[in-house]
Amino acid sequence: MLKSSLLLAALLLPMCAANADDFKVGELVVSEPWSQELPPNAPTVAAYFVIHNKGENPDRLLSVDTPVAAKAELHEHVMQGDLMKMQQVPSVAVPAGGDLTFAPMAYHVMLLDLKDRSVLRDGQHFPLTLNFEKAGPVKVEVSVQKQAPMAGHETMHAH
Repeated sequence: MLKSSLLLAALLLPMCAANADDFKVGELVVSEPWSQELPPNAPTVAAYFVIHNKGENPDRLLSVDTPVAAKAELHEHVMQGDLMKMQQVPSVAVPAGGDLTFAPMAYHVMLLDLKDRSVLRDGQHFPLTLNFEKAGPVKVEVSVQKQAPMAGHETMHAH
């Protein structure tokens, strides 16, 4: 009996670990929140994640907050002529039954006027609250990493 219980626990552990970075509010699931390690003297840093909307109704990300920065803003990258430009956006639509990806060179959260630089080192975590129009607030733990977690992402240190 003990052997079968241990075997079951060992088999279930990877499934639990696979969802360790998921945060749920209503029909929304925020997965894989991460940030690049803060380069020396960088005045800002960005945070990224994926929002999965499992519901039949769209929602909207209205704002973000964190204790590690005086301001956290929603931003996007857009092409203007031959230049890629970053601009602040007031909110971001989360499609019904779809995903919204915050990634380098796409939508991202800019953390401005950093208060606590010590948590912005590789291996650390910091809280980030995402405020949705319908689902309400969801607090996530952002993992700080030396490099982007997925192959193929371009890294964006700061701007």
